[in-house]
Amino acid sequence: METQNYISIKQFCTNHCVPISFVYELYDFQLIEIVTVEDDAYLYETQIKDLEKLVRLHFDLKINLEGLDAIHNLLSQVESLKSDIIKLENKLKRFEDY
Repeated sequence: METQNYISIKQFCTNHCVPISFVYELYDFQLIEIVTVEDDAYLYETQIKDLEKLVRLHFDLKINLEGLDAIHNLLSQVESLKSDIIKLENKLKRFEDY
């Protein structure tokens, strides 16, 4: 199976000097998804940006996993609201042209 859309957890942890157990703890909190391919664990490439953000929050700012969960949920809500605002602004622009 091709792994071009995946990043090895071992490789990510080595490059970022993060213990592998931390990535699995994030998985337990459902903050990331882990894919197993031929007995190796991988992350989706699309998750790397969020995972790097979680790593910085945890190790640089000393935020615990429960705090990371809360921050992640709040940031997701903010992104959703931003998307809704853009959609509403686009609808409003259509009516302003009349």
